[in-house]
Amino acid sequence: MKKIVFIGLSGGVDSAVSAALLKKQGYEVVGVFIRTWHPDFLECNEEEERQDAMRVAAHLDIPFFTFDLADVYKKEVADYMIAEYKAGRTPNPDVMCNKEVKFGAFLKKAISMGADYVATGHYAQVYDTPFNFELPEGPTPVLRGRAQGRKIGRDGIELHKSIDPSKDQSYFLWTLRQEQLKKILFPIGHLKKSEVRKLAKKFNLPVAEKKDSQGICFLGAVDLKDFLKHYIKEKKGKVKNEKGKEIGFHNGVVFHTLGERHGFTITKKGSNDKRYYIIKKDIKKNILFVSNSEGFLPDKGGLREVVLNNVNWIFEIPKPNKEYTAQIRYHSEFLSCKILSGVGHPTEVIFEKPVLVASGQSCVIYDKNVCLGGGVVV
Repeated sequence: MKKIVFIGLSGGVDSAVSAALLKKQGYEVVGVFIRTWHPDFLECNEEEERQDAMRVAAHLDIPFFTFDLADVYKKEVADYMIAEYKAGRTPNPDVMCNKEVKFGAFLKKAISMGADYVATGHYAQVYDTPFNFELPEGPTPVLRGRAQGRKIGRDGIELHKSIDPSKDQSYFLWTLRQEQLKKILFPIGHLKKSEVRKLAKKFNLPVAEKKDSQGICFLGAVDLKDFLKHYIKEKKGKVKNEKGKEIGFHNGVVFHTLGERHGFTITKKGSNDKRYYIIKKDIKKNILFVSNSEGFLPDKGGLREVVLNNVNWIFEIPKPNKEYTAQIRYHSEFLSCKILSGVGHPTEVIFEKPVLVASGQSCVIYDKNVCLGGGVVV
């Protein structure tokens, strides 16, 4: 009997190609458009996206449903993000969207309706270990692979980076657990974006020429700070350099994060001054500290050690004496580090060099191409 896969169809090219590949592989595919929350003051093109998703489903001749998960999205993603910014932290709403919506409420509802798997158009890969998975015959892409060269003493599932580093989305998936990964497929994780575009044309998909969406899903083209100002009052404050001298102003420390180079005004600067970036925030006094020097030094906001909470290890717990890499922002560089973690002790990340990292950010740990998991910076 065919395995049933509910795929999240967003109206974009990635999920459309994913659905086409699943059908080509012989799965019984069901398309699902997920309704999310949108504030009243923003224009919303959700219905247009749903129409595109419907067109893809009709073209592929697969059933189509709409799941209204707006309440979950509002509470677990939007409200969470607003509360974190109010507290002066820097949250990642895309991480929470994946955790609570796509692989939380959507996964649970799909399984309750008879799905064997759910799938999305994420650029990431799921690998079964050890080598006990037979490859399908023929030229069709492998949806669940085998971890090449990795021998692990127990059965489990690993999350790997996409082979396309410019599109890899494993950073947003660090909260996934084994019981979820057993039910998840990422059909395009082994492909580059250019190959996905070619397949969209090959399958003659109605969204083949559609541009990629940008930004946080419920904001669209609206600036994040403009959105937050509807929920958090502006409060003018001082901008100081690393010596404590006042050199400008801003409209609210909670709207900013470390490393940012815009959104504040410098009133005292020389003609040869380089761009300033934020190195520290004083939430209580509403002061931003900035620097225009090269490099992130410890006395200029950089940290060698950070503590994580809400930690999740997908398959393996990091070893204390082994070197790993960490990503503290999506598409930021991979930073050399070691992990200290044990029963009854906080999880600490020890960076090789000082880095600028803000409370609330997701710190995701990798062992080469394997995403081990991560946590939220305290």
